[in-house]
Amino acid sequence: MKNTFGSSVAVTIFGESHGNMIGAVLDGLASGIDVDENFIASQMELRKSVGALSTARREADEVKIVSGVFNGKTTGTPITLIIENKDTRSKDYGELAYKARPGHADYTAQMKYHGFQDFRGGGHFSGRITAGLVASGAIAIKALRKKGIYIGTHILSCAGIRDRDFSDIAEDINRINNLDFAVLDENSGQAMTEKIADARRDGDSVGGRLETAVIGFPSGVGEPWFDTIEGVLAHILFSVPAVKGVEFGDGFELAEKYGSTANDAYFSENGNVYTKTNHSGGILGGITNGMPIVFRTAIKPTPSIYKEQDTIDLNTMQETKLQIKGRHDPAIIHRARVVIDSVTALVLCDQLALRYGTDWLAE
Repeated sequence: MKNTFGSSVAVTIFGESHGNMIGAVLDGLASGIDVDENFIASQMELRKSVGALSTARREADEVKIVSGVFNGKTTGTPITLIIENKDTRSKDYGELAYKARPGHADYTAQMKYHGFQDFRGGGHFSGRITAGLVASGAIAIKALRKKGIYIGTHILSCAGIRDRDFSDIAEDINRINNLDFAVLDENSGQAMTEKIADARRDGDSVGGRLETAVIGFPSGVGEPWFDTIEGVLAHILFSVPAVKGVEFGDGFELAEKYGSTANDAYFSENGNVYTKTNHSGGILGGITNGMPIVFRTAIKPTPSIYKEQDTIDLNTMQETKLQIKGRHDPAIIHRARVVIDSVTALVLCDQLALRYGTDWLAE
């Protein structure tokens, strides 16, 4: 299914940016799993805009659970989550019915859907659709935490400013999961926000890189070829709007190392096996090895900018100019961070259900 991801635990997304509502259906979770609506609301807040750093569009993003949950527990049937769109200004997009925005999916949508697509606010291609992923991902995140599995993402770099690396990963995850602007070093975060503000004043935008770590995940999960842990994670990560690159462990840096420095040496402690380093990012042969899963995602600059750009009139096929109006983010990396956490949680729940059975998360 084109809008469904997962084998045992599956999520389906629906809606358009300026339609009546958006949402998701989460299917395959066992019965008896806690559903904390306050936690869902707090995750939705992390995805929402943050002051001058983000779009002026203000959506309440109140999640309504209309099926699959009773008395705060999953029933084992599909969980349907809906979020109403209330703060839309569709008139800002009238010109975009025929002028393709550079960096957006307007032209490719035209080629695929022959002009019948909802172009307002990007329609089904909009980053707003990630709200359903965050709502459903919040349920998955809480289920994983009950099993001692924690996920955290920080802004590794933005507009040329770099955050520090993970150190004590458990402590770092606990800290960044409570921050609106998730950085490990406050000074780096201040410099990033100043760069984002500069881009806004210039009518431009910036991108960056996110770094994610997962701790407490068991070894032996994944498949050696076409459903490797890297493969399924990369699949959903590349489905998140603006993600243009994914690397695991040391990623591309491994290409510059010798085997003697790239390999992770083993040791045992109290009957458990660990590696002295984690260049592989917790995955070998497509299967988890019990070390922290670490990966990075590259987030491109927000394509909606206020500078005049060259484009094509899709009606006449003539070259023309475009100056975008409306409400847009000078950066989305700080908002994307919780989306990455959410889709990661959905994949890991699916993989655990495949490995241990659908009832494992509820035990």
